[in-house]
Amino acid sequence: MNFIINLYKPFFDLHNWQTVITSPNDWLLILSLVIMECLLSVDNSIVLAAQAHTLTQKKEQEEALFYGIWGAFIFRFLVIGIGTYLIELWWIKILGALYLIYMALHFFYEKLTHKKKHFKMFRIKGLSPVWQVVVSIEFTDIMFSLDSVLTLIAISNNPVIILIGSIVGIIAMRGVAEAIMGLMNKIPELEPMAYALIFFIAIKLFLTIPAIDIEIPNSIFTLVLVIAFVITFIIHFWRRSHRP
Repeated sequence: MNFIINLYKPFFDLHNWQTVITSPNDWLLILSLVIMECLLSVDNSIVLAAQAHTLTQKKEQEEALFYGIWGAFIFRFLVIGIGTYLIELWWIKILGALYLIYMALHFFYEKLTHKKKHFKMFRIKGLSPVWQVVVSIEFTDIMFSLDSVLTLIAISNNPVIILIGSIVGIIAMRGVAEAIMGLMNKIPELEPMAYALIFFIAIKLFLTIPAIDIEIPNSIFTLVLVIAFVITFIIHFWRRSHRP
């Protein structure tokens, strides 16, 4: 019981919240986390919307998404608490870094081989159509969000910063999913940029193991994020201007 209390104690530390809320640097980091959450959760948002639309009535669709988003908040809270504890273990850092590298390399492999992702509806017999969709939404969100939560934890070890960034990211994705998807359709280079950043985050996490003990400041990550966006837009407009 004491372990669980200590695990989630930082979330209720008012001084930590005050420090984060009044720190411009922390808000820059939160903005970076929100951007990463949005870029990594586009597929998630599309699949969740598609699952909700299997219901025939709009009221049922809204009800399923309402319960789904609250389930996502609760899951994020639980996983961030456990994750910020585990990520301090050196061997977890190595496993986390290797998994993030795998994510990035697997994405580029799929792009080169033109493989497409296939998503299936998770079903449990005996449930009403609405709760069938709610369960499917929760299961899908858990599968998708493990990647994004690990990425956020690898960027910052402050659970309050991660929680704010994650929650704002979820709200942003549910509210402006179509706009973000439209932007990524217009600028397809944003998706590979996100996975290139994941590769950088993996290296950042790996360097923090005790045998190396090199900490890349979060301000450097924010700067890398800005530079990545600038380079991505330059590449996009250069490619568009050179199309036949």
